[in-house]
Amino acid sequence: MGAMPSADLADASTALHAQWDRLRSWVADVVDDDVADDPSVLDGWTVAELVAHLGRAMEALAVCVPLPEGTVPFTLGEYVGTYADRATDIAETTRKLAAEIAHDPMSEVDARARAAFKKLDELGPDDLVVQARRGPVLLSTMTVSRVLELVVHADDLARSVRRGPDPVDPGALQLVADALLEIVVARGGWSLEIADARLWVRLAAGRQVYDVDELALALHPRYTSDGVPDLGRMLPIL
Repeated sequence: MGAMPSADLADASTALHAQWDRLRSWVADVVDDDVADDPSVLDGWTVAELVAHLGRAMEALAVCVPLPEGTVPFTLGEYVGTYADRATDIAETTRKLAAEIAHDPMSEVDARARAAFKKLDELGPDDLVVQARRGPVLLSTMTVSRVLELVVHADDLARSVRRGPDPVDPGALQLVADALLEIVVARGGWSLEIADARLWVRLAAGRQVYDVDELALALHPRYTSDGVPDLGRMLPIL
């Protein structure tokens, strides 16, 4: 079960702040009443519901509490592996939240983000094991999972609205791409490098239909004598 975190807490925290600030600014500039009710690239989700989900994603960090020393945490792969079984529940909860905060969505989302960063400051700087919604994780793992949520959904929103600058922070994207590759390498033992971080994240997150040719553009073998393995049975990770 327990394993080294994919990124240390300081790096994960820096990436979370950077990605949140960039995405929040983009939402303010780009998402208006003209596009809020439009369908997003996520089947069954509107743009407004995707924005509301950002608040729920941050709230998951805000509700974390420390666990007793010696508690064995989930790895990032184990933690995000719980997402698939709850996809319907996540969608329903997000729609309810979007309806509840429709009167002033961004102030509600901002409040959840502030609570998340406050909790991160309170729990750190030591990398404690905390109780998250889906099980025990290191604080660094939980923070990486929040960066993952923001990066993936920033890309979803960019592909849904298609205007304004890129809302994905490059440093946060790289951190997420590295973390997702670590999950795959831990399961299969391959030596792989990232060639296209955005394409790799889309494949790993199920945002792009799996194809071996696309995978070969996203990942390269570390050693030229090796090939890129067929990860069709392993992807998407979430």
